[in-house]
Amino acid sequence: MIWSCRGLIRPLRNISFKRWLSTSLYEPQRPGKDDAIYVAMSSGVDSSTVAALMAQKHGTANVRGIFMANWQSTAKCSEADWNDVQKVCAKIGIACERVNFEREYWMEVFEPMIELYKAGLTPNPDVGCNRHIKFGSLIQYLKSKHASNNRPWWLATGHYADVQKCTATGEKHLLRPKDLSKDQSYYLSSIDPTALNHILFPLAQYSKPEIRGLASQFQLHTAEKPDSQGLCFVSQNHNSFRKFLAEYVESTPGEVVTEEGKVVGKHEGLWHATIGQRSSISMPQGDPKYRGSWYVSQKDIPNNRLIIVKGVDNPSLYSSALECSNFHWLGQKPTSSNNLTIQYRSLMEPVPIQDLNESPTESLRVSLQEPCRAIAPGQYLVLYDGRRVLGSGIITANCT
Repeated sequence: MIWSCRGLIRPLRNISFKRWLSTSLYEPQRPGKDDAIYVAMSSGVDSSTVAALMAQKHGTANVRGIFMANWQSTAKCSEADWNDVQKVCAKIGIACERVNFEREYWMEVFEPMIELYKAGLTPNPDVGCNRHIKFGSLIQYLKSKHASNNRPWWLATGHYADVQKCTATGEKHLLRPKDLSKDQSYYLSSIDPTALNHILFPLAQYSKPEIRGLASQFQLHTAEKPDSQGLCFVSQNHNSFRKFLAEYVESTPGEVVTEEGKVVGKHEGLWHATIGQRSSISMPQGDPKYRGSWYVSQKDIPNNRLIIVKGVDNPSLYSSALECSNFHWLGQKPTSSNNLTIQYRSLMEPVPIQDLNESPTESLRVSLQEPCRAIAPGQYLVLYDGRRVLGSGIITANCT
């Protein structure tokens, strides 16, 4: 009997990582003895430890660190990170280089993000950065670097995810890691499937505490460095990010209204708000009709109005279906929707689906088994079969 890789993968709660990893359905990526291995280094503890692990396993002569400068070279964070990368590589004993993708980042990631904010949507630039820069421009750079020779090469990163070969089909599958609390497969869901042929995720079998422990054993100065969050050139403060966006997105004031259409305030632009977040509008707490907390329910983009509702669990905050555009499949499409789940935020509990329908224009409509809260257009919907990532698309609408 021939089993497909899809058929034996079960939802997360029904299968242990050890059993899943040991099954003959998958084979890990195995670099050859003399293959070239590049490690994408950000100066964090994860990529630093990956570099040390690769050098230990494959020899320092075959491993090279590579640092991407994706923002203005004058940004303090870029120079500080580059200095840390050089220090780590010197400690390990490997060479390192710096490549500049400022133009590509601006055109492929930053400008599209700004346009989505201008349209009143809530984008996720991390997904675009992985697709177009880390596993786009960098992959192309390495391909061109090896175009004149036949030496096999690999790109190793510090992502918590996995890539393995399905023995039944020969396809490379993007999978969840062992440490589900650090799972980054959501952010990798839009990369080019052909890139999987060159990718190594050495942290797939490790937990974060284990990685910090290994970094200490390797005596890396980044062992206790805090994890980075968001865009490095913007302070990790919500108000700071809003001020940063205000430099690129004009203020477009509009009305804040209740579902009944009553105007209760003004907003400075739909991009300031996210579906499901608490509204900053002060409602008259002396009136029982308005007493309590209010939350953003919808963005009426054509009329530039923000609709708010009372109560954190108001039914209007929930959707039983959603639609997404330009769905990007990572390999073969599923033949059935049984046991499939979605995520519309990273690290959320996977949501079982009822059904999915794809149109000829690559849009996808997904019906959920139970309504879900705060599904925001502009974010990514990622489709899973157990631990395997099937693909992703940008959410265009949530439906009741």
